[in-house]
Amino acid sequence: MKLKVTLCAASLLALAASQTAMAQDAANEPREENSRDDNVIFVTGTKIATDVQDVPIAITAITSETLESRALTNTSELGAIVPNATFRKSQGVFGPAVSVYLRGIGQTDPQFNGEPSVAYYIDDVYYPFLFGSQFDLLDLERVEVLRGPQGTLFGRNSIAGAMNLVSRQPSLTEATGFVDVTVGAYNRRDLRAGFTVPLTDTLAIGASFISKKRDGYQEMLDFSCQMHLNGTPELAGTFPFQSPETSFGGTREPTSCVIDHLGGEDTRAVRGSLYWAPTPDVEVSISADYTDQNDEIPAEYIFDTDYAQTTTRANFVTAADQFSIPGTPFRWDERFETGDPYQTFDNYCDPFPAGTLIPGNSYYNGSIFKGGNCHGNTVPLTSQGVQGKIVVALNGNLDVTAIAGYRELDLSFGAASDGTVLNDSVIYHEFHESHLTGELRLTGQYDFFDFVTGVFYYDGEADHFGNPQGVRAGTQRFQNDVYEPSALAGYLNVNVRPTDRLSLVGGLRYSKDEKGVYFESLTDNTPPGETTFVPSGASTVFDIDIESKRWDWKAGVDFEVNDNLLLYASAGSGYRLPGFNVRPSQAGQEGQTPGEALISYEIGAKAEFWDRRIRLNVSAFQMDFTERPAGFSGQEGQWNDDLTGLVAGGSTVVSAGPEGSDFANAFTTCRPYDAATDGPPVLNTTPDQGVGVACVARSFSYAVAEGRIRGFEGELEAEPIDDLRINGSVGFNSYKSEDEAQRTAVPDWNASAGIQYEVQTPMLDGSITPRLDWFYSGTIYYSTLPEYQDSTRQDAFSTFNGRITYRNEPLDFEVAVGATNLFNKFYYRQKVIFRGFGLPTNLGQPAAPREWYLSVKKRF
Repeated sequence: MKLKVTLCAASLLALAASQTAMAQDAANEPREENSRDDNVIFVTGTKIATDVQDVPIAITAITSETLESRALTNTSELGAIVPNATFRKSQGVFGPAVSVYLRGIGQTDPQFNGEPSVAYYIDDVYYPFLFGSQFDLLDLERVEVLRGPQGTLFGRNSIAGAMNLVSRQPSLTEATGFVDVTVGAYNRRDLRAGFTVPLTDTLAIGASFISKKRDGYQEMLDFSCQMHLNGTPELAGTFPFQSPETSFGGTREPTSCVIDHLGGEDTRAVRGSLYWAPTPDVEVSISADYTDQNDEIPAEYIFDTDYAQTTTRANFVTAADQFSIPGTPFRWDERFETGDPYQTFDNYCDPFPAGTLIPGNSYYNGSIFKGGNCHGNTVPLTSQGVQGKIVVALNGNLDVTAIAGYRELDLSFGAASDGTVLNDSVIYHEFHESHLTGELRLTGQYDFFDFVTGVFYYDGEADHFGNPQGVRAGTQRFQNDVYEPSALAGYLNVNVRPTDRLSLVGGLRYSKDEKGVYFESLTDNTPPGETTFVPSGASTVFDIDIESKRWDWKAGVDFEVNDNLLLYASAGSGYRLPGFNVRPSQAGQEGQTPGEALISYEIGAKAEFWDRRIRLNVSAFQMDFTERPAGFSGQEGQWNDDLTGLVAGGSTVVSAGPEGSDFANAFTTCRPYDAATDGPPVLNTTPDQGVGVACVARSFSYAVAEGRIRGFEGELEAEPIDDLRINGSVGFNSYKSEDEAQRTAVPDWNASAGIQYEVQTPMLDGSITPRLDWFYSGTIYYSTLPEYQDSTRQDAFSTFNGRITYRNEPLDFEVAVGATNLFNKFYYRQKVIFRGFGLPTNLGQPAAPREWYLSVKKRF
């Protein structure tokens, strides 16, 4: 593989060099007044504003015009056009967040226990968590995605890279504004508007606003209604109808059983900004924003169920029997499968009220703290923040920059893990966060060297309340967590130029991170009739302090072969902080989980030729882990309430771990109990010898050093003739480790391409531009367990977006009609393999089908 990557990178570099040489004469000629110099994109990935083609790192800069033309509206969609990037809206059970991976490294679960691997910045202000990170791309100038560890300049949790959202700054020279209205499929109604006004020669203000509303593309069906409509009312038993509109009774026969939808949007956001330049040497930028979001839970569909569990487990059977009728027992079986991934019977509500007593059921045992959970199908979230930046030019070479930001986030959501009306697991989460960040840096630019040095500070606080219900295991937990992270870092990066074309780069960063964690997960053990909560002895409570101190470094060299070709090579380190187990099922599962650290090596080239008509950026990389967390999902024997023995059940504890590794027999999990081979039940206090016991879910985590990721990336922008624009990107990364574990959640390959041609139409006072975009994702695996790898994978797929835009020049307005997922390709955005935790179902998040839209934009 190393040889293949090297040859591929060498071939691309040779191509770039040869094409650049061919274009030398033309490139050195004086450029016409309307040259493509306007295509220069300045980025701040090195903390100094630089043409993206002159930055010796793999960085993708996406302008607001590109986002609009490709119909990308929030950060969860950026992975479609960034090589070796995967940005996806999180599964419902994980809440309102974005699952982010760069170069194969990332995080799916946004909980506080695990740190993100991509550092988010909004106008240079650090955003520490993934909750609420599905930012709408509101009036942005550009998005910068920096790949590979950014351990020196960005530091904290930038092991996979960093992303900086850069907002549009108010103008001191002209008053402008815009209104953009979009309507489309699923009753879509979007309104975007903004303006910027110079109040004086030195002071300007701006504001932008967005409102998005769209019905979900997945229908929530009334189960009993649908069984009657199907002509099989006996399958509904006595399960109640969910609404008056979907109830059968008397002569009433509804024609539709839809009670609600999943996957819809309902968001409003506003942002105000101020720009003040009191002197030529001082710039002040201040902005504030507020978001109010009540989106629906993402669409979810059962694609796999272990019916052996649902028809034999006592808690499932006794609960379902409450709806049975003579001759047709009510069971959790195929009746709950809609047969259509855009329809579900899930309602996120427990069908039994609190305090229900069902004989033989260890969950519905009469406790008033069990049952009755119903949390709706929307995700309320509010986010508000204020941030500011002051830049002072000390002289012609030195600038001092001070940055500060404060943000608050409040959200809550319900979820389920089974996709049925019986709701084995109804989960509620509530989060409250506040974050204060600051950075002070000194930047110097001289003839022979540049430097950036500074200090970074972060202080946060977050609290979480969780209420996970577990009918199968008979547990009801009440979880309270307090998380108090802080960080302090200092850094220095120097770029020395011994010659006009040779540069040497070096950097160091010292980071000190601390986080105090108070965790309380109390399991209900309240007797029937009691009104005071009684916790079980199997509850989990711990108070730990996690600390990390480390140095990170970077070294690099870049060489300008000529004015159109830059070659570079670099090496550097990065890290992600350690975490803790946030979902313990019982005592003994608490504790710290490993962090992550690596060293990355990268070579690359950036080329422009034919008077900037073609730009080609390529890179190849290798990342060697010096510390890596590994883990797998499994089960362990369930302790009784006083922790003196194991609970009787239908499973047997067996040795388990990653096959072929040193940890193959280091852990235990559970398999179904077989009396013929296991013998009589043995309930004792040695969990690895439990036979015929009950089991609960557990995530196993351990630290290893082995692991390597190799890959390459390429990006192309071309305008071979006037008004014809072509773009493309490709990314490949391959993961290898000693235990040969299957990597999950990311594809080896991703690619994109687009083409548009602007047809001038003088008769219409403007132009018409058709555009077509292609997006490709390689195969994605979602489970490390061999028995689920093939059945749960997402095969490689391609999707297309199309758009036709008419622009009127004199009136400065646009009308665009387009469609996303143009050819109606079905695929899963992501999957959650609950069966790996011993639960009965696996759920997938089906992507939206084809959606058309019509947009009208007017500029002022």
